[in-house]
Amino acid sequence: MTASNDFMEHAAELFAPLGPIAVRRMFGGAGVYCRGVMFALIVDDTLYLKADAETKGDFEARGVGPFVYTGKGKPVAMSYWQLPAEVIDEPETLLEWARKAYAVARKQKAETPPPSRRTGMARHRR
Repeated sequence: MTASNDFMEHAAELFAPLGPIAVRRMFGGAGVYCRGVMFALIVDDTLYLKADAETKGDFEARGVGPFVYTGKGKPVAMSYWQLPAEVIDEPETLLEWARKAYAVARKQKAETPPPSRRTGMARHRR
């Protein structure tokens, strides 16, 4: 799994109309962030966008699937779905897909509770 520097730069340019974009290497691939929220994934120079139960049908309708890796000997499907190849050549359509992915990622981030500080405080009280 890799993400080439050229492809990472290309992805940043593609998504620039969304707002400030950062692309950060992770686990051999890269995460694509807008305003601190990861909404896309790059693996082997392929773009995957964040999806949920409502938006994954858009991907399925275009015949693409989720990013899958092997964990503990079993396939694990992530909530990032491959961007259909034809969408990358259509700037307006690409931005529609990216906006939906960003909205899904923001919603999921907002719903995720922050890590508990009670564990750390309990250790210090002993």
